Amino acid sequence: MTACIEYAYALNGPEAGQRLEHGHLVEVLRADQLGWVHLDATDPQAPDWIARNLPYLDPAVHESLTVTATRSRATRIGDGMLVVLRGVNMNEGRDPEDMVAVRMWIDANRIVTLSRQRVRALEDICKALEAGQGPDTAGGFLDTLADRLNARLEPLVMELDVETDGLETQVIGAPDQSLRKRIVAMRLQVIEFYRHCAPQVQALRAVEEASPPFLAETDRLGLAETRQSLTRQVENLAEMRDSLAVLREELSGQISDRLNRHMYFLSIISAIFLPLGFLTGLLGINVGGMPGASSPIAFWLVCGGLSAVVLAQLAVLRRARWL
Repeated sequence: MTACIEYAYALNGPEAGQRLEHGHLVEVLRADQLGWVHLDATDPQAPDWIARNLPYLDPAVHESLTVTATRSRATRIGDGMLVVLRGVNMNEGRDPEDMVAVRMWIDANRIVTLSRQRVRALEDICKALEAGQGPDTAGGFLDTLADRLNARLEPLVMELDVETDGLETQVIGAPDQSLRKRIVAMRLQVIEFYRHCAPQVQALRAVEEASPPFLAETDRLGLAETRQSLTRQVENLAEMRDSLAVLREELSGQISDRLNRHMYFLSIISAIFLPLGFLTGLLGINVGGMPGASSPIAFWLVCGGLSAVVLAQLAVLRRARWL
């Protein structure tokens, strides 16, 4: 099999659920039997393979399937659709919010998908096909793919929601400077998820509204249910994004208030000891004529005087409501 082809299956007919070799794969994709091929979008041979073996596809579809950067979308072209969906990045060493795009051309007789990294949802479909339980129509494939992509996203969003609630309790109950980094990291993660998921809702709605011939009523209902679930998650992400922004402001405010209280306390202490330092410094100069230098009670008189000054300062500060 060509290097750019990762796997290919027949979805219906006598070979349903069987892997297809390259030569037979091209025949299936050009015939009325429904076939599916998944290509590695990073392989430089992928564009040439599509142009050579699927010449009936519109040039705009060729470009959209192999472009490096893309966003979730769905466009009907004739009896088929160009669909781009995203799934949670479950690959080792990758961040889950760096969602992987699945580019897809789908019509009643052929499905061509491409991705730049492994997509667990597509591998789920492979396992289901080999077990004889996979989709056998193009609409069923699209419905299953959307559902499996959403199934891996939902627990992550729930986990972020629980962690956000926990941060709210910590910020209100025991604010700490170390929480700021967690809040910022979580908010960036939530924003990234939201950036990818919000267009996906529109893409699924576009599939429903386009009503391509291969989409049966049951498939449309399944996509609608997936879209509703994804919409709830997008709303949760938007709420978490705003909540984390408020938490960051609240944490900054509490830390600022704590710092202001400390500075205020230090200012009061400085105000009290400033005149005392002046007086003791004045009495400590080494010049002749210093009063009380030979008196045995002068030290206690000075201490009493300084205590009186402190009491007078406290009374003034209290009257001015600084204490």
